[in-house]
Amino acid sequence: MSGVVVAINNGKPHKLKQQPLPSREIGIQSLIDLVGEDMERVNQLILSKTGSDVEMIPQVAKHLIDSGGKRLRPMLTIAAAQMSGYQGAHHVTLAASVEFMHTATLLHDDVVDESDLRRGKLSARMLWGNEASVLVGDFLLGQAFRMMVEVGSLGALDVLSNAATVIAEGEVLQLSTAKNLETTEDEYLTVIRSKTAALFGAACEVGPIIADRDKSIISAFRSYGANLGVAFQLVDDALDFGGTAAQLGKNVGDDLREGKVTLPILLAYRRGTENEREFWKQAIEQGETDDKTLRHALELLKKHDALSDTISRATHYGKIARDALAPLPASQHKQALLEVIDFCIERGH
Repeated sequence: MSGVVVAINNGKPHKLKQQPLPSREIGIQSLIDLVGEDMERVNQLILSKTGSDVEMIPQVAKHLIDSGGKRLRPMLTIAAAQMSGYQGAHHVTLAASVEFMHTATLLHDDVVDESDLRRGKLSARMLWGNEASVLVGDFLLGQAFRMMVEVGSLGALDVLSNAATVIAEGEVLQLSTAKNLETTEDEYLTVIRSKTAALFGAACEVGPIIADRDKSIISAFRSYGANLGVAFQLVDDALDFGGTAAQLGKNVGDDLREGKVTLPILLAYRRGTENEREFWKQAIEQGETDDKTLRHALELLKKHDALSDTISRATHYGKIARDALAPLPASQHKQALLEVIDFCIERGH
């Protein structure tokens, strides 16, 4: 199958005609095929849990949920559970919880970052305002935790609740590094391990937990997910300058405009001349980010191999993720998870 799309028609969920998978997502086709049936159940559950008598809540939630995300994190939860031999339905509930956590962070991020676009569409905050975006994000987090409790696994609840805390810490830490060009690469990595990798790791870890697998298996999936998450974010940060609006679902150069100090910028700043570093200070710290500034930034990033080296860092973490699964027996699921690593890295080329 090429993926399942579910929409609401007069309050009743139904399948829409399946569309061909975009060429950039061919790399996760094997994963989509393996988890497709369970992901249809996840999508149905997501829609049912966005219902509320408060009209704005389903409107805002549905706007983002229906905006074309790949659902990669919940697919990883389903795949990890299946690969771990889980028999039951709790993996579907946890996968929906993971997606709600992710969606909530996107709503909150767009407010903090003052983003106009999300996945190529106007962000929720542009349509309904900052207050609504934050509060609907809180509603989705609440629903996520309700679903975790329904599962009844203290281990899974511990992992996902800890991830929620770490993600929030990462958001606050990113505020402290914003516009700070003296941020170290280690500090930057701490931010993305918290903001992005924590949920990737938790999404993979809860599958073997509910399957009652031993600690070595649980650790393997956690390591796979966390390192995949770091690689994923590194590539995203490179694509902010080297990609297209279609790839990003937002404007190219948004990180620069928002004063985010990402690895490509850090590398170019540290490797640059005194004049070049002064340029970055003006662009980042003083918010000078017109089209001319963006073009010059791209020139400096290419001059100092900042984009290619960021992708190289991502490749390194991809290899760690691959090695994490190496001891596990060969299977279709293992192969699909390895292909996800390649998919994440190849987006940057």
